[in-house]
Amino acid sequence: MEPSLHRLRLLHELERRGTVTAVASALDYTVSAVSQQLSLLEREAGTPLFERRGRGLVLTEAGLVLAGHARTILAAVEDAGHAMESAREGGATTLTAGVWASVATSLLPAGLRVLGRDHPQISVRTRELAPEDTTGAVRDGSLDLSFVLDYSSYPMARVPDLARLPVAVESLRAVVPRGSIPGGEVSLTDLAGAPWVIAHPRSHFGRAVRIACREAGFDPEVRHEAGEQSTALALVAAGLGVTIASDLGLVTTPEGVDVLPLVESPTRTVSVAFRERDTRRSQLRAFVDAFAEAADLMGLSAA
Repeated sequence: MEPSLHRLRLLHELERRGTVTAVASALDYTVSAVSQQLSLLEREAGTPLFERRGRGLVLTEAGLVLAGHARTILAAVEDAGHAMESAREGGATTLTAGVWASVATSLLPAGLRVLGRDHPQISVRTRELAPEDTTGAVRDGSLDLSFVLDYSSYPMARVPDLARLPVAVESLRAVVPRGSIPGGEVSLTDLAGAPWVIAHPRSHFGRAVRIACREAGFDPEVRHEAGEQSTALALVAAGLGVTIASDLGLVTTPEGVDVLPLVESPTRTVSVAFRERDTRRSQLRAFVDAFAEAADLMGLSAA
C-alpha cells in the first residue's frame, strides 16, 4: 500500500517538532486527528514507527528511515509546484510573508505598491510574528519568506538552509521627553542616568539595546518593558523614560518627544530570508527587488 502524502507530511512534522501537540498546533489540527493519522501510517507501514517515552512519541529506526524518505518526497512535490508556478502564464503566484509591527506599518505598504506596479500577478499574504519567530516559520515552510533583523551591536545568528538578502538599513536614534535634553547629537552615556523603556531582553531589539548600552559603559535602568516601538514611544511622550527607536518605528511619532541622532550611529539591517532551495524562484527575487526599491525611496537603502 502506498503511504498517504498527507500522513508523510505529519510524520515529517513530528520528526521536526518533537511532539504530536506541536504538530497539531502548527498545522491547525486536533491532537486526536494527528494521532489517528500517524497510527494509520504505522499500520500502512506494517512495522512500528513510534515508541512512547513518557507522554511523547519518538521515532523508531524504521520511523526515521521513513521520515527521511518523507523529506525527499515532500521536497519533490514542492519543487513540482514551483515548476508549475514558473510555467503558469505570467508567473502568477501567492507568497506568504512574515512581518512585524514596524515593517507592517511602513515598509510593507510601500513595498507592495512597487510590487503591484511591476508584478501585478504576484499576490502577497502576510502573517505578523515576533521577529524572533520568523526564521523558524520560513525554514519549516509555513512562510515563503520573512523579514529578519541584524543590529550593528548584535548580529543575528545565521540559520542553516536559509538565504538572506538585505533590503534596508535603518539608523537607531534616541527618543527622549520633549525638552529634557538640549537639541543636537547625544551619546548613549548622556542617557545613562535616565530611566529606560526597552523591549524584553529575550527579544532581539531588547538585547541589542542592552548590549549597546553596556558597550558604552553602563547597564540601563529599565523602568518599563515594551515590546512594540509604538508603545515605547507613547511611554516616552508621557515622560516615563527614554528609549531607542528605528527609522521604521519612527514613521509615526507622537507629540511630546524629541528624536536625537546618536554619536555611536547604531544601525539595524532589514533583510528578506527565504530557503536556499527557493533561490531560483523568480517571484521571490521580484519581492526582494520591490522592497529594496521601496526602502531606497524611503531613504533607507541597503546598497
